[in-house]
Amino acid sequence: MANFADHQRRTSHMTLIKSISGIRGTVGGQPGSSLTPIDIVKFTAAFGQMLLAEEPEKKVVVIGRDARTTGPMITQLVAGTLQSLGVTVLDAGLATTPTVEMAVAKEGAMGGIILTASHNPGQWNALKLLNAKGEFISAEQGQQVLTLADESAFPFVEHQKIGQYEERNHYLDDHIQAILDLPWVDVEAIRNRGFTVAVDA
Repeated sequence: MANFADHQRRTSHMTLIKSISGIRGTVGGQPGSSLTPIDIVKFTAAFGQMLLAEEPEKKVVVIGRDARTTGPMITQLVAGTLQSLGVTVLDAGLATTPTVEMAVAKEGAMGGIILTASHNPGQWNALKLLNAKGEFISAEQGQQVLTLADESAFPFVEHQKIGQYEERNHYLDDHIQAILDLPWVDVEAIRNRGFTVAVDA
């Protein structure tokens, strides 16, 4: 079985994977062959354009990211691109995938983007795309995003119509509270058991 070092060597070359579930790749390199700023802007604009066609009145997208070093940079690119389409961006900051999903539904947003490459090594990142229900987009929607990205026909708005940007760092706490409020979770019983919990970070 290949070890982690072997995996690192195999994935050290520049990679860009475009699929109906999102865009992922290694950061850096040449546009079109890896996850560069140009690719991030192109696919974010395509996703935003698709959402605006489906939900023209909402014009709100929730974004969140994991702790990768490229996360803040990609967040800025994604947020600025969405704003340039006239979309208001609610930035959850560091947040889990389910947290962003819940925030999309809570805010009545037209969609969401999670910046995470999950189990892939640190040189990777990705745009994972959510619909208005906070669920991953359908195959049909994913194909629309890829088609729009290939066409690069994005109607960016004029300066007076630029979307707003807001940091919303409370979504993770909201998610935790929502779990504690579930009728099936007996918080007091759990607390009284005095469990010892081991965490592998």
